[in-house]
Amino acid sequence: MEPKRRRELLLLALVLLLGAGAYFAVEGWPFGRAGTAAEQPPASNQQSSQGRTARNERSAAGGAEAPDVHLEALDAERPKPDGSGRDLFRFKPKPAPPRPVAPPPTRPVDVAPVPAGPPPPPPITLKFIGIVDAGQSKKIVAVLSDGRGAPVYASEGETVLGQYRILRIGTESIEISYLDGRGRQTIRFTGS
Repeated sequence: MEPKRRRELLLLALVLLLGAGAYFAVEGWPFGRAGTAAEQPPASNQQSSQGRTARNERSAAGGAEAPDVHLEALDAERPKPDGSGRDLFRFKPKPAPPRPVAPPPTRPVDVAPVPAGPPPPPPITLKFIGIVDAGQSKKIVAVLSDGRGAPVYASEGETVLGQYRILRIGTESIEISYLDGRGRQTIRFTGS
């Protein structure tokens, strides 16, 4: 087929489709459509007896029957809301918590001011890592470490690292203080 003839047929088909679309837009689609403007129910809620008769005839023709609408129930008296003040659609702030009960008044206690003395000495940073039992001399020696050098051995009453004095050696702890007696501290056995 030549191109000119093909264009003419395509143009003819297009004109026919547009004409059919315009016709069905004005007249309505005849196949399976749920009625035209003449068959649509009236816009108001009030139906005439003529409308009911037409509906009954259509339902008798084979369609499912629609339930009856009782329009007079819409005009009936409704119960009035009670005065409880409850409104499901309004949010209210939570009520404030109850006020705490005030404790009974107490008498002010006079506190003597604490004299400001010298600050306490820093804590002793030695670790108690073991005990050496001397056997027959019944002298117990504590093994201490400062974490920097070799372990230090000392018995009760001896000076350790030139700063501390061992006061008592027990099986699980030792009591130690600075040389001047301040900062008495108990150090527990820590192992290695």
